[in-house]
Amino acid sequence: MNIRTIIAATCAAFAFSMAGPIHAHDREAQTVTKNFEAAIPNILGKSLIAVEVDYAPGAASVPHSHAKSAFIYAYVISGAIESKVNDGKTRIYRAGESWSEPPGAIHSISRNASKTEPAKLLAVFVLDTNDNPLTTPIK
Repeated sequence: MNIRTIIAATCAAFAFSMAGPIHAHDREAQTVTKNFEAAIPNILGKSLIAVEVDYAPGAASVPHSHAKSAFIYAYVISGAIESKVNDGKTRIYRAGESWSEPPGAIHSISRNASKTEPAKLLAVFVLDTNDNPLTTPIK
């Protein structure tokens, strides 16, 4: 996989906005909006999807996993996000910081670290073109 292709596609995700909520674990607390979606032209069968996740103060996602083929890059746009992926440490990421999630990862903690300020992150998925759903709650 060409890193320039991933970087270009990620930049395109910022430039092109296709607004509309697509999924929310708690409609009162977080909003997930698809920002960009395209097939990766030089990697047959792969696509890039970018979503913005807006967290209200104190809001959290339920523990979840993502599409089995999805490699995810998460970038905090504003505020602070507390996150734990697989057996990694629980960590707070602030605006400008990022992390990644390997295919098949369990995201047991994903929440706004502040009880008073909103937070927003951009999640960029590189995955098999027809791998759905993007997010599945863990029961």
